[in-house]
Amino acid sequence: MPTVYLSPSLQESNPYVGGGNEEYYMNLVADAMEPYLRASGINFVRNDPQDSLSKTIADSNAGNYDLHLAIHSNASSADRAGNATGVQVYYYPSSSRGERFANVIADNYKGLYYDPSKVTTIPTTSLAEVRRTKAPAVLVETAFHDNPNDAQWIRENIDGIARNLSKSIADYLGVPFVTP
Repeated sequence: MPTVYLSPSLQESNPYVGGGNEEYYMNLVADAMEPYLRASGINFVRNDPQDSLSKTIADSNAGNYDLHLAIHSNASSADRAGNATGVQVYYYPSSSRGERFANVIADNYKGLYYDPSKVTTIPTTSLAEVRRTKAPAVLVETAFHDNPNDAQWIRENIDGIARNLSKSIADYLGVPFVTP
C-alpha cells in the first residue's frame, strides 16, 4: 500500500481574517482527508503540530513515503495585504515526480476553486518542505487567508479541499479514489 506524509501547517501565528489561524484550518483539512485516504487504501502519517519544521522534515525523511504533501494557506505581501487571491502549488524544479504531483493537484483544484485561472504551479528552491524532503514533495497554498473572500472560501470548503487533495494523491499514485 502506498504511504503519504501529510504536513499541515505548523504556523499558528498566521491569523485568518475573521478569526482562527493557518495551523488550525490546515489541520482541519488534514483531518478531513483521513477518511478519504483510508477508503482509497492509502496509508498516511501526519506531522505533530507541536514539532518544528526541521523535525517534520526529518520525520518525513526517516520514513519510506511515496509522497510528502505540505498543506498551507497563503498571505499577501505587506503592499498587497488582503488583496491577493488564488491557489499556488509549489514543487522543487528538478523533481519531475514533484512537478507531476503539483500538476495533478492544480488540474483537480481548478474544478473546486471559484477562479480556476488563479490556480498555478510554481517551481521553487526556497521552500524547505519541497527542497529538503526525499519523497516527491508539493506544498499547496490552498487560498489566501488574509483575503476575506478566500478565507471564507477555505472555511466553507474544508471537506471539498480534503476530497480534492485526497483524490489528487490517488490519481498520482494510480489507485482508485473511493469516497467513504
